[in-house]
Amino acid sequence: MMFKKNVITAFVCNVVLSSGVLLSGCALLSEPSQSVETVATGDLGVIIERATGSVQIVNTTSQTSLARIDQLGDLSHASIVYSRDERFAYVFGRDGGLTKVDITKQQIDKRIIQGGNSIGGAISQDGKLVAVSNYTPGGVRIFDAHTLELKFDLPAIGRDGKQSKTVGLVDAPGHKFVFSLFDSAEIWLVDLSSGEPEITKYFDVGLKPYDALMSPDGRYYIAGLFGEDGMAMLDLWHPEKGIKRILPNYGMGEKRLPVYKMPHLEGWAISGNRAFVPAVGRHEVLVLNMDTWQQEAAIPVHGQPIFVMGRPDGRHVWVNFAYPNNDTLQVIETETLKIIHEKKPGKAVLHMEFNPRGEKLWTSVRDENKVCIYDTETFVEDTCFQAESPSGIFFTNRAHIIGL
Repeated sequence: MMFKKNVITAFVCNVVLSSGVLLSGCALLSEPSQSVETVATGDLGVIIERATGSVQIVNTTSQTSLARIDQLGDLSHASIVYSRDERFAYVFGRDGGLTKVDITKQQIDKRIIQGGNSIGGAISQDGKLVAVSNYTPGGVRIFDAHTLELKFDLPAIGRDGKQSKTVGLVDAPGHKFVFSLFDSAEIWLVDLSSGEPEITKYFDVGLKPYDALMSPDGRYYIAGLFGEDGMAMLDLWHPEKGIKRILPNYGMGEKRLPVYKMPHLEGWAISGNRAFVPAVGRHEVLVLNMDTWQQEAAIPVHGQPIFVMGRPDGRHVWVNFAYPNNDTLQVIETETLKIIHEKKPGKAVLHMEFNPRGEKLWTSVRDENKVCIYDTETFVEDTCFQAESPSGIFFTNRAHIIGL
């Protein structure tokens, strides 16, 4: 028998003796094609370039930019969620655009205009549905994550009979979405476990809920209020108990200052049983006990905090600030509640994101058109690279975090 030297496939056969019967099975093995490049997504991310309607795909290990994708519309307040396989980034634009970006092929997969002014979105627990929160025309629309086909339209007609802007949209365990109605002072819990939306509505939650967050364990949905001090909390383990008002003094209170930018509640930092919260209109970071939901301390900081971001191990919290103090970052040690470091990356530090295990922090510096990366142990700057008016930074590990 003659064998050709250039054969690149082989049969591997297993022989199994069972109950006196000789069984054989063969598997065909093939050498991988030399032209196929494997693209892993675990160390990738996307950075929003708000002024140019573009995004950059970046690698967190090599700390480099891999590609720029444009024609994504108005990204002035854009956010991103990821498919559960980390391949697709869903970009929510201020022009109502919903864009599905394939970060492995570095190109737009699909794009639709689903509304007039969207303010963010969420992806379902099973990754099959993408929900978009709208200012115009209001309400929430839910799409098939694969095709971007509209599945459900929830106009968010409040108890007052008017359609409301929707804010604070997050995913929740049990195949649910939660969001707040800015104009109608309501919170809606949308259960999709049966295949059709079943909505539970909570009324009189407080004036003008402007943003919300989900606790890391998926239990608590907490909405901030623009129209009054305090916050509204829904315990998703016991939704039948309704809304609980917490932190009655949280907000501008008596020390009212011009509010240059409302803080992002999704930027709360959690360390043990403590939450570190940006104070509205005050130069403070508040420390809350999450067992009692009472304030334990107030840490004086450089300006009005916007994002209060916890390193994944919870030891340090990094803070950025609203205009006119937005050139600065401060680091708080959660054990001592003291500021241990300060940096000035440049004008308009807008957003921060930790590498998945927290050894590096990336920050966008909008007015200087750069993104800078810092070592979180030494606080030394590793590198900066060019980006056009960068804002949001979103790494693919968000695909596996509840509420993001």
